[in-house]
Amino acid sequence: MLRAGDSVPLELGGEARVTAVLGSGGQGTVYRAEFAGKEYALKMYFPNKLRRPDIFRENLARLTEEKNEDAAFLMPRLLTAKTESGFGFLMDIIPPEYKPFSDILNARVRFSGLYSVVNSAIRITKAFRSLHNNGKSYQDMNDGGFFIRPEDGDVLICDCDNIAPYGEHLGIAGKPGYMAPEVVRGEKAPDKYTDRYSLAVVLFRLLLRGDPLEGSRVLKSVCLTEEAERRHYGFEPIFVYDPNDDSNRPVRGVHNNIIKFWKIMPDYIREAFIYSFTTGLFEPQKRLIEKQWLDLLIRLRGDITACPCGAQGFFSTAETDDEGKLVCPCGKHYPKPLVLSGGKSGVLLFDGARLFDDDVNVIGEVVRNKLNPGLWGLKNLSSQAWECTLPNGTEKEVPPNSAAPVFVGTKVTIGENAFVMEE
Repeated sequence: MLRAGDSVPLELGGEARVTAVLGSGGQGTVYRAEFAGKEYALKMYFPNKLRRPDIFRENLARLTEEKNEDAAFLMPRLLTAKTESGFGFLMDIIPPEYKPFSDILNARVRFSGLYSVVNSAIRITKAFRSLHNNGKSYQDMNDGGFFIRPEDGDVLICDCDNIAPYGEHLGIAGKPGYMAPEVVRGEKAPDKYTDRYSLAVVLFRLLLRGDPLEGSRVLKSVCLTEEAERRHYGFEPIFVYDPNDDSNRPVRGVHNNIIKFWKIMPDYIREAFIYSFTTGLFEPQKRLIEKQWLDLLIRLRGDITACPCGAQGFFSTAETDDEGKLVCPCGKHYPKPLVLSGGKSGVLLFDGARLFDDDVNVIGEVVRNKLNPGLWGLKNLSSQAWECTLPNGTEKEVPPNSAAPVFVGTKVTIGENAFVMEE
């Protein structure tokens, strides 16, 4: 163990000075350290805990040289020199506004709203799409690797030292509950197909706050031993909402989150999870690819609506009354919102609704006229002017920080995308 004040030589010269211990795990210890006037996280390994330390270090060196990964990944920056006490690397430190995914799952941290929840799912999926497109796999996806900013859903991904090119395996299998069944059974080393299974688990836990394979059947194992885990997650996995097998349904009082959120998820999301945890359990090459998930998640973001009370939900699963008005759990009945349709996905127009680019960057927001709150507009939060055509044919430019009026039939052109206000 290093102490505050200890120095660690770096392979390319200079030394990193340890200032504090951040945490310790099975592979090593993470410290806060200073180098060249900047703070970093320093991870030092226990060499006797690595199956093939030389190969592991070679991969680390390769990762420090490659700069083409998605910005969400906190990649190794600088490799330490190899000494008798081991080796490690420096990476960027995680800002305090990013919270552990585990804290979100345990309800210690809450998202600011549904936009942030869905944005985090989109951000994670985009990052792994980039990684797989670069011919690599992550190999150890679990709740400990993600840090999320709950205000807007931005994501940072750590534990990137196990990333390796296809065909290479560094000895890490993964965390129970996240590993693909074939990895649990010991039939296969992690690769992009097992990553895709783990991604489906992460998305399920993020959107429904529960384990997709833990239901009544698993609860019968009073003590979830290693043997029981191998059975439930590897040899006899059953999705909690398998349409052909109800033996592992969620238990009320234990799996309340899954029961609650499954009801409000749109059909296209439920169908994606059913496919992922039935066909996808046993046929790795048929698992949903990242592009398929992105299309579904962007559609889900465009499905968000809100009651005047502020409560958010999904339009396609909202309760309606005999007049077609939406019914909020607060008891209010409110008209269906206008739809700004176009681009990859439209957006439902309600007070505070947001329009995004292809990622999670806000480019527009629904606002009320300060002088007449009954009039709404779409404020331009992008860096470019929009073109707006009103229902009477009048054309106007909408510069940044100004708003286009919201009327049925209004057309707004943003870059290459044209949007139209519809009922």
